[in-house]
Amino acid sequence: MERDYPLSKVRNIGIIAHIDAGKTTTSERVLYYTGVLHKIGEVHEGEATMDWMEQERERGITITSAATTCFWAPSDDSKNEEKKHRINIIDTPGHVDFTAEVERSLKVLDGGVTVFDGVAGVEPQSETVWRQADKYHVPRICFVNKLDRTGASFDFSFKTIIDRLTKSAVRMQIPIGEEGKHIGVVDLLKMKGYLFEGKMGIDIREIPIPENLAADAKKYRSELVEKIVENDENMMTDYLEGKELSIEDLKKTLRKAVIANEIVPVFCGSALKNIGVQLVLDGVIDYLPSPLDIPPVKGTDPKTGAQIERKADDKEPLAALAFKLQTDPFVGQLTYFRVYAGTVESGSYIYNSTTGDKERLGRILRMHANHREEVKKVFAGEIAAAVGLKNTRTSDTLCDPEHPIVLEKIVFPEPVVSLRIEPKTKADQEKMGIALSKLASEDPTFRVTSDPETLETVIWGMGELHLDIIVDRMKREFGVLANVGAPQVAYRETITGEAEAECKYIKQTGGRGQYGHVKIRVKPMEKLDPNAKIAKNTKRSEGFEFINSIKGGVIPQEFIPAVEKGIKEAMTRGILAGYPMADVSVDLFDGTYHDVDSSEIAFKIAGSQAFQDAAKRARPVILEPIMKVEVVTPDQFMGDITGHLNSKRGQIEGMENRGMVRVIKAKVPLSEMFGYITTLRSMTEGRAQYTMEFDSYLAVPQNVAQTIIAART
Repeated sequence: MERDYPLSKVRNIGIIAHIDAGKTTTSERVLYYTGVLHKIGEVHEGEATMDWMEQERERGITITSAATTCFWAPSDDSKNEEKKHRINIIDTPGHVDFTAEVERSLKVLDGGVTVFDGVAGVEPQSETVWRQADKYHVPRICFVNKLDRTGASFDFSFKTIIDRLTKSAVRMQIPIGEEGKHIGVVDLLKMKGYLFEGKMGIDIREIPIPENLAADAKKYRSELVEKIVENDENMMTDYLEGKELSIEDLKKTLRKAVIANEIVPVFCGSALKNIGVQLVLDGVIDYLPSPLDIPPVKGTDPKTGAQIERKADDKEPLAALAFKLQTDPFVGQLTYFRVYAGTVESGSYIYNSTTGDKERLGRILRMHANHREEVKKVFAGEIAAAVGLKNTRTSDTLCDPEHPIVLEKIVFPEPVVSLRIEPKTKADQEKMGIALSKLASEDPTFRVTSDPETLETVIWGMGELHLDIIVDRMKREFGVLANVGAPQVAYRETITGEAEAECKYIKQTGGRGQYGHVKIRVKPMEKLDPNAKIAKNTKRSEGFEFINSIKGGVIPQEFIPAVEKGIKEAMTRGILAGYPMADVSVDLFDGTYHDVDSSEIAFKIAGSQAFQDAAKRARPVILEPIMKVEVVTPDQFMGDITGHLNSKRGQIEGMENRGMVRVIKAKVPLSEMFGYITTLRSMTEGRAQYTMEFDSYLAVPQNVAQTIIAART
């Protein structure tokens, strides 16, 4: 079986944006224009193809990233089959609670289309997804959407991109009219206007540039050309000498610059009103990379630890990354994977180098949202879903057993909100365990733990909505009815001072005894005063440093790991209120041992008790998650909202005008934000809205700490 599309004609792209910027509507138009759909489903009518989960249709938001494949030839050559490209699209969620879906999608994509609301411009989650894309060096094009809405302004939106995201943005188009008068766009490279006519804007009509836009078009075209020629010395020379540069040459240089993340082209239009989407698709083909344009994927040899590379080539040994698990009611567990190198056939055996297991790949499916098409073989640069992989998890590497490689793992943020949950009946008890373990395997930011004291089940997630959806999915997909407690905050503890402690653990009970003796010194990992910030996304496992400065073998080497293990276990229950401890540095500097009685368990207990003793005297504090909050409100409610945020221990960081509304930016403790949407609506006649995302951990004030400790004891 041969590849039906050459690698140079494959694009793996994601559509990313802030919640409600129009990602899913844009995706639906793409599917319609590429012939995948014959009827457009609208988000506001609960009919969107890419939002296929019941919860997505009810709420009008995207929860899980949906993958689909479509085919597109440039719109001015759309009938030419040879010019067609295969585009694999992932429509990602915009709500901050589902940030893991964006993270894992960006890891496996080659390019991104970032969608912005033409009224609001850059919003908080736009910045978050932009930073995530920066982390993975994903080349992007921008689409300023919703220019038909009241208050829309392309210039304002473009300015927010320049000010808040990147100075590399450049206008590719300007709109013909805005708000109710938005009817088309001007292409600045070709210096032509375009109107979108016929059913759903499928017919593109070329027109001369309207007179009132001619001066602007000329000015912005020269800015665009200057930005392009900066990336090529020969073109720069020709440009300075006044020579005419061909559109083809400009496109080639622009493509290189976009792939190198030197330029971000900005398109405009309105997906809902069917304006501009086909030209964005042209931009995807013209400027975003194929798998051949991105650097070879890097990994390590599991045997030697040496770094190795795999090129995007069918002849290379297989290297693929599992980036998403999904339970399908018809075929069981689906494992989405991206093939970076080599090929894989259904029915073949593959090696999971992360776990060391060999697994048989049953069927391979090419996904279209929740519809599927079976394929026999997947080639380099493609995205597909596998049926039948039992032990593969998110971020595992799948490869050729003869040529093993471990690809870089995807790192996910820690959950900050928890709920206690219990089954309503005995019959629900067993089903709940199965449901929770399946949901946890699908979602790396969802965690299930058990409270050691009450033995209650505790679920952890990124926010109230995230956990609400989990509980809803348990009920609908697994038939589990459960009672749910109030949301709880993921507090942590740390120390702000230094202290030393010594523990001599001696137990004599006839026969061989136990002996372990350690001296340790504890201090903060970075010099922290009680109000200093803990590093963003500090992982519990990473917020610990163990230093072994034992000299002269006073404790044999084989007992040192036991001391570290004892300290780590002691850190899972803090000194003040029993919350996990983070950002602590422990130095084991002295101790003694007994030839006969010393054992690993004795040194583990000694390490644990010494740590607890030292931590008590190292000025422990409780840390709470602080959230970045942005409230968008009509002007008349400004005073009420700022006063209310201040009463919630919030810090107002700034206010700005955005069209007809005001935007308040603040940092507020998560514990104060539960149920905030209800209060906000009642204060503003339902006219204000807010977004919130995790910022950092900070020490809680003394009076709040006492309340927290009292509630835990």
